[in-house]
Amino acid sequence: MPKRPIVLIHGYSDEGKSFAAWRNVLQTHGYPQDKIRVCSYATLTNEVTIKDIAEGFERALRIQTGLRGDEEFDAIVHSTGMLVIRTWLASYAKRRSRLKHLIGLAPGNFGSPLAHKGQSWLGAIFKGNKNWQGPDFLEAGVEVLDALELGSSFTWNLAHRDLIGKHTYFGPDADTPYVFTFCGAKGLTGMSALANEPGMDGTVRWAGCALNTRKITIDLTIPPGRENSATQKKRFNFEKWCQQDIPLIPIKDNNHSTIMESPSDDLVAMVVEALAVDNKKDFTEWLKRAKAKTQRLDLDQWQQFIIRVIDERGDPVPDYHLRLFTLLDKVKLIRPFDLDVHAYSRDSSLRCFHVNLSKIELKKLKNLHLQVIAESGSDRVGYVGYGSEKLTAEDRSGDDGKWDAQIDISPLLTDAAVKFFYPFTTTLIEIKLNREPLPPEPSTDPNRICWFDSQELPG
Repeated sequence: MPKRPIVLIHGYSDEGKSFAAWRNVLQTHGYPQDKIRVCSYATLTNEVTIKDIAEGFERALRIQTGLRGDEEFDAIVHSTGMLVIRTWLASYAKRRSRLKHLIGLAPGNFGSPLAHKGQSWLGAIFKGNKNWQGPDFLEAGVEVLDALELGSSFTWNLAHRDLIGKHTYFGPDADTPYVFTFCGAKGLTGMSALANEPGMDGTVRWAGCALNTRKITIDLTIPPGRENSATQKKRFNFEKWCQQDIPLIPIKDNNHSTIMESPSDDLVAMVVEALAVDNKKDFTEWLKRAKAKTQRLDLDQWQQFIIRVIDERGDPVPDYHLRLFTLLDKVKLIRPFDLDVHAYSRDSSLRCFHVNLSKIELKKLKNLHLQVIAESGSDRVGYVGYGSEKLTAEDRSGDDGKWDAQIDISPLLTDAAVKFFYPFTTTLIEIKLNREPLPPEPSTDPNRICWFDSQELPG
């Protein structure tokens, strides 16, 4: 079968020449030089967004590569390059049938723990633009880094466009791209090792690489028993997993840098085989072989939860605290759940929880409860969620606007179709609360936002 054109897209603060090793690999395996198109793009400019880059990619693809508007191609992307190609794909549905194979090398599908550090002055010194003669000197690309921050609104919204819901952007058939995601199982070395954290390749998290994603909505604005099947309004709503199984394939001998500079022989073999997949059967068999190879790796089982709390109007609830616990004879906190939490800097209603499932005795969990503490910062308005088990209706929201309640979410644990804990995946959770004038319940006392002056009624 003739080789399709293949496009190579690098990551943040990098350039096309970083694909030198992969260009050699592809040529060795029969790709003519004129079929390999290496893309470079600007990330170290503060005004440029990933949406801008995706639009620039479309224009460059059309004008510089010579590919016709409907011509098929494959792509190998590294790190931030995955967000570029996903944004490009999600812009117009017809692009799904153009891209046939998508190989993600350490893809930053849900960002990186390093992104918010890169926005500091220290990040500018180490990663900023070093062209002192240009207008972008020491700029680190704050808009791109913002999109890469853990729990960012960009990755949240992008997932709602191409991973969650009815739109099928990644499937098992030829009318959508076949996707394969790889990530190094080792951390960085040398001075760069200072960036290493558990559960990552030195830059991106294993749990944030795969496209295996789903969403859970906990709608506490709906009173118990008031669910409406006709309007699909439910207190607990579980979206299906992303339309196709696109798991993480960890690579034993690589990290975020060496996966580009010196890819292991096993990785090269799997990528070459992936590019040859041509139908659903091939894809299923490739996944089976790849999983068999990687199951032998003794890795801790990490999962990511991105949680957003909003009110009934869709406005963010920025000040809240969550705890996950079991409740039998006494409260037992699931400590690994809230040990590693990052609040998105531009909107703290979005938070990313990184959980080591290997530290949780999952088989012993018999029930699951979520404690939500939300504060408005004012004694005039507060948050209220129906169905609290801990507090009565009269005092769900205190005089200071603080609401503290626990909700039984055991169905997330006991329903085999839901499977709340699932390693090497990212689960999006949206919690909805009511924002009400205080006091929240009807009473003889006027609320503290709006009232009528006392006066005698006529007659």
